[in-house]
Amino acid sequence: MGTHKVRKSLKSSAPTLKYEKDLWESGVRYIAGIDEVGKGSWAGPLTVVAAVVPQDSRIYKVRDSKLLKEPEREFLFPKVSEWCITWAVGHASSYECDDLGMSESQKLAAKRAIESLSVKPEHYLIDGKWDFVGHMVGVNKVTKIIKGDTKCLSIASASVLAKVVRDRIMRDHDLQYPLYKFADNKGYPSPQHIEALHAHGPCNIHRKSWAFMDQLKSHGVSRLKRPDPQGKLFL
Repeated sequence: MGTHKVRKSLKSSAPTLKYEKDLWESGVRYIAGIDEVGKGSWAGPLTVVAAVVPQDSRIYKVRDSKLLKEPEREFLFPKVSEWCITWAVGHASSYECDDLGMSESQKLAAKRAIESLSVKPEHYLIDGKWDFVGHMVGVNKVTKIIKGDTKCLSIASASVLAKVVRDRIMRDHDLQYPLYKFADNKGYPSPQHIEALHAHGPCNIHRKSWAFMDQLKSHGVSRLKRPDPQGKLFL
């Protein structure tokens, strides 16, 4: 990746097209892999990518984005984006995460991604146990795959695209809010991030309904409340 090689530790963890092949063989043409990033972050957007991959070409070296180093993801990004038939990103802003809660924000970001695709998928492969797209597309069109980002190439591709897009956004935010070291922590809790919050309070892109806000009362900023607070679930 930086060296155009897969690290030895990752060689046995390649996702496959097994799920896609089963659907293609049943007559399904367009399949979207969907993954999100940013759910556990204290700042910045929640990002969802939907990626439709081709039947007639292959790509290598793609892994779950969490297993890859940042330079490896950046190396893969243009290759994955060019390989996909189409892919699209949807965000829910920090304000929307506060206003809607995480579950509804994830649905909103997924809706924005799906509606931006240039083809209409006939089936969706999503990572995890929770179906956050079936209410839009029909539950019979969704396959949930536990640890799908390590098993399914469509989902792994979406995870790489989502991670790189969001990381770039957070690096841009670092230029605007350098105190919080967003380029390093991408909005997730880290010693430097926590220290900056205690020293300076939250900035405009922090999720102010999250439980960490309870520790910042000395700054005169109260934790936002909503009818169904969920921030505590993601700390």
